[in-house]
Amino acid sequence: MSPEDSEETLPLLRPPDASVPRGRRVFLAAFAAALGPLSFGFALGYSSPAIPSLRRTATPALRLGDSAASWFGAIVTLGAAAGGVLGGWLVDRAGRKLSLLLCTVPFVTGFAVITAARDVAMLLGGRLLTGLACGVASLVAPVYISEIAYPAIRGLLGSCVQLMVVTGILLAYVAGWVLEWRWLAVLGCVPPTLMLLLMCCMPETPRFLLTQHQHQEAMDALRFLWGSEEGWEEPPIGIEHQGFQLAMLRRPGVYKPLIIGISLMAFQQLSGVNAIMFYAETIFEEAKFKDSSLASVTVGIIQVLFTAVAALIMDRAGRRLLLALSGVIMVFSMSAFGTYFKLTQSGPSNSSHVGLQVPMSAEPVDVHVGLAWLAVGSMCLFIAGFAVGWGPIPWLLMSEIFPLHVKGVATGVCVLTNWFMAFLVTKEFSSIMEVLRPYGAFWLSAAFCILSVLFTLTFVPETKGRTLEQITAHFEGR
Repeated sequence: MSPEDSEETLPLLRPPDASVPRGRRVFLAAFAAALGPLSFGFALGYSSPAIPSLRRTATPALRLGDSAASWFGAIVTLGAAAGGVLGGWLVDRAGRKLSLLLCTVPFVTGFAVITAARDVAMLLGGRLLTGLACGVASLVAPVYISEIAYPAIRGLLGSCVQLMVVTGILLAYVAGWVLEWRWLAVLGCVPPTLMLLLMCCMPETPRFLLTQHQHQEAMDALRFLWGSEEGWEEPPIGIEHQGFQLAMLRRPGVYKPLIIGISLMAFQQLSGVNAIMFYAETIFEEAKFKDSSLASVTVGIIQVLFTAVAALIMDRAGRRLLLALSGVIMVFSMSAFGTYFKLTQSGPSNSSHVGLQVPMSAEPVDVHVGLAWLAVGSMCLFIAGFAVGWGPIPWLLMSEIFPLHVKGVATGVCVLTNWFMAFLVTKEFSSIMEVLRPYGAFWLSAAFCILSVLFTLTFVPETKGRTLEQITAHFEGR
């Protein structure tokens, strides 16, 4: 199909103006599913306010030392990696809707275990359970939303997954100002409980129902979500579409999107976003902010605002343009961030914090503060750039590019890659800085950002305005 043909079909894919229930119901279903990513974001953000609170707790058995605090933050990524594998299995066997309902169980159970914790082991166990739920939700929610949305709004609704994630992180940061760790865990039970209630009233995706040979139920779900069957392109369902086999990896329609999906997830983590988040509070302290926790909230607000901007323009600007623009912004901001470390470093040291904690003794204080403001500006620019492209789009593309018969396995591999890389980068970044020095580590991240731009321009297709069947046909050369 030529681009001209694709453009000519677009009006048929948009809902008629008179069909008000069509738009309302598909947005409601997307919101219900996106409560999973909101819960996922809250679980990620929970450690930031909870760790200081647990360090100060009066109960010795619950008090976190340096090692326990490190694991309290990082163990979520290990649970999420396992959740990605579990989610890939569930999404094809239990369905998209039931998978979302099931992931509410480890979310609520994990936060309940943290609330009732009597020792550090219970705290880590609760975090592991919430991580498992994060992995399932991060896979299933984008798939569910992409399969219920018509092409004209798939970018908008798909980007709302990342928007809800960063909103959940911000909610945890803000709530952490007024709630101690137990009550913060109680609050964490609210979003998954609400998702459980709302998803019970939502249909399964028509595409999954068709794989189960439930054609009438699929059409009923489509009419509930869209208000009519106008613009629906029924995917081909045959014996060959009923499960994944290794021989399928020889097909360009399978291995090409799989390579792209894995690469996008790897580049997302190699961009250095976790390193920036790790140093956020210390950077703000260097810039003489009295309340260093303002750093977390400021970063959260920037993420929410620019992810919302990305969602609003996604279906107009397209995925490739935003990914490339995002990568270029991150290259400049990471280069400036590395320059800050180079200018403020005070000589040979093995400390990975040297650039932040020890000002140059030969420099006047106001010069050092000015350099700290360079770091703050670079950090804010990086977060904005990441939120516009490399934050939401890899998750959106993951839900769009895979054919129906391999979607569960392929998305599971992509989610596993993302969470494994997140764990690896988080745990090993300090070691990299000892070898390359802080400025070298951030310049290395800038180099990965350059590679991500080149990869996007060379290999990533534009999916804006295309049906999922047209995207599959593109990879298969049809």
